[in-house]
Amino acid sequence: MHRLLLLGCLWLLAAPPVSSIFQRPTGTPAPLRLQYLLEPLHPTVHTQRGATATLPCVLRALPHNYRVKWSKVEPANYRENIIIITNGLYHKNYGPLSPRVRLRHSHRYDASLTITNVALEDEGRYRCQLVNGLEDESISLTLHLEGVVFPYQPSNGRYKFNYHEAKRACEQQDSRLATYQQLYKAWTEGLDWCNAGWILDGTVHYPIINSREPCGGRLLLPGVRTYGARDKQKDRFDAFCFTSALQGRVYFIRGHLNFKEAGQACRNHGAAIAKVGQLYSAWKFSQLDRCDGGWLEDGSVRYPITTPRERCGGLPDPGVRSFGFPSKEMRTYGTYCFVG
Repeated sequence: MHRLLLLGCLWLLAAPPVSSIFQRPTGTPAPLRLQYLLEPLHPTVHTQRGATATLPCVLRALPHNYRVKWSKVEPANYRENIIIITNGLYHKNYGPLSPRVRLRHSHRYDASLTITNVALEDEGRYRCQLVNGLEDESISLTLHLEGVVFPYQPSNGRYKFNYHEAKRACEQQDSRLATYQQLYKAWTEGLDWCNAGWILDGTVHYPIINSREPCGGRLLLPGVRTYGARDKQKDRFDAFCFTSALQGRVYFIRGHLNFKEAGQACRNHGAAIAKVGQLYSAWKFSQLDRCDGGWLEDGSVRYPITTPRERCGGLPDPGVRSFGFPSKEMRTYGTYCFVG
């Protein structure tokens, strides 16, 4: 028994202190830093819809038998979709981005990705990966579109969309479901909305600036409130849509038109009746400011205000005001048209 106690004491004396058990052993190299890829100076690239954007990826040296693989991380399913693979001499494009991407290749160390005619769905996180046997390494970059987030619900009232219907509704209005980052940025810029809505990753949120009883109570702090992930098929909410700059122009035609006459008035000018996302884009990027309610493609009546004034709704903040979905037979409003 005494011999066992003596051996136990000797072991304790020889053992390292507990805090050092989890330290890296002496002589073990630190995690490898980038050897071949340069860290980007600006990991976020800002652009607008319709522009040409380049995501930088530059090698400091050319290893033997290497490949560079570009991919995009999709927030809706957390998958990486391959865009292009190159070995420096040849390359191959993949997926729906294929017709609009190329390698910049301004010199032999340049593997930067250029995207032409940037679309709404191009926003997100991209990865440039050097594939070189056991020494693979990668950098991540974010493509950020300047744009505007707007809440959207159909003519039959609030909380009617499941996830897939919300996604389709945004796309029909020249927009797409917003990401959480886009919704959060819109909240910091003043978006205050009491109805919860789907966003791109399948979660549900609503942004509150002014805490109030119908929106969670006065005691809750302002913020982006969340319902978390919901059943995409069964649960029903509104939608938060995102749109960016237009490749075209929105303008107003004055008149006392019903919905059908409004569409015809636009067609008579070689245009189409504007969609909700197009009106928001014109308000955000072209400073469209009209005090006149006008029909839109979904049957709603809205008007954009950049300079708030008493006789235009009386609200103190800029925004796109809504009269909802009046009877399509009413001859009370003009129409907003879009020409590309």
